[in-house]
Amino acid sequence: MGRGGGEGSEEREREREWEEAAEAVAYDSCTWPPPVVAVCGPGNSGKSAFSRLLLNTLVGRYKKVAYLDTDVGQPEFTPPGFVSIHVLEEQAEDFKMLYLRTPKRCFFFGDCSAKKNPKLLLSYIFSLYDYFLKELYRFEDTDNPNKSAIPLVINTSGWVKGTGLHMLTEMLKYASPTHVIRLRTSVEGKNLPAGMFWLDEPEGDPAINLVEIRAAQHSPRHLLVKKEARIIRDLRIIAYFRQCLPMEFPVFSYNDLIQGFASIEPFQLPLSKLQVIDLHSQVSDYTVHHFLKGTIVGIATSASVPLSNQCSTPCCIGLGFIKAIDVSRDCIHLITPVSRQLLENADIFFRSSFTVPTCLLQVVSDTASDIADRLRELNCHG
Repeated sequence: MGRGGGEGSEEREREREWEEAAEAVAYDSCTWPPPVVAVCGPGNSGKSAFSRLLLNTLVGRYKKVAYLDTDVGQPEFTPPGFVSIHVLEEQAEDFKMLYLRTPKRCFFFGDCSAKKNPKLLLSYIFSLYDYFLKELYRFEDTDNPNKSAIPLVINTSGWVKGTGLHMLTEMLKYASPTHVIRLRTSVEGKNLPAGMFWLDEPEGDPAINLVEIRAAQHSPRHLLVKKEARIIRDLRIIAYFRQCLPMEFPVFSYNDLIQGFASIEPFQLPLSKLQVIDLHSQVSDYTVHHFLKGTIVGIATSASVPLSNQCSTPCCIGLGFIKAIDVSRDCIHLITPVSRQLLENADIFFRSSFTVPTCLLQVVSDTASDIADRLRELNCHG
């Protein structure tokens, strides 16, 4: 019993430490211009939870706050495989809820692991940071509340060794944050290097506030963490495509989801109009369409203007699930919550390599006639 009380006391101390750190960042009298904060630490140390607390605290002072999410495996407000920037104007009441938000801008990475293409991922991050500086960190419009400078929180991944540490170092050098929050676990070998490791000067920079806080305690074991991460990724993907169904559509079981996704009449796009890009490997033009059916793709428009000279890849406008392909009719059948207006200009599909939830795979059709027959069947039963 005494041990439990001790653990509870440690947890309360850690919570107070987090709250004090968030308030110090938000209400420091020297934080003009508004702070640019990077939250760093090993996997499962509580980076996302602290970032959420910090966002709430910053919204309380600045009314608006930008959030740059660089964790493609466990993003906070999007399905997996995205690097995104958001602007939040309200506090999140429940820290355990899975929120989906429409980002200001985002890039599709197409994989849950940064190890697939670190160079591409860095170009995405740099480009979104450039967008933040250009559009959201503007000091010449201080009289215009819609265009005045706002703070930024950068949430990083838990890959902090080897190439992951190099990526984090490059990211911190590029963003030059005013504050760096370093979450520290009790296992020293898992932690980031001490001090301002990303700077060339060993004595550091007095203009940067380096804040060290204790990591969240009682993290689950490694295998459980991996399993939980897969479940959360599935839930985010399902929640994203659930937007294709009416809000009042009843979902009380997995079968309800399958029936709901099967009932969606897909968009039809001309196959010949589409350029299919695999961001991580080469696929011949002849075989590329055979690999698309039953996969999730990122949708983009080639005419979109690059966010910065750091990256030539077009921004992503949303995800689609390929329900069927009819090569003879030059047609691809797509389930997506992206508006028809945006889809009219879509001419790029980015292939993904993450696992598709079973409830979506259940509705894959071989031909367009299969889709029509299934829809008629569902309408008759309805």
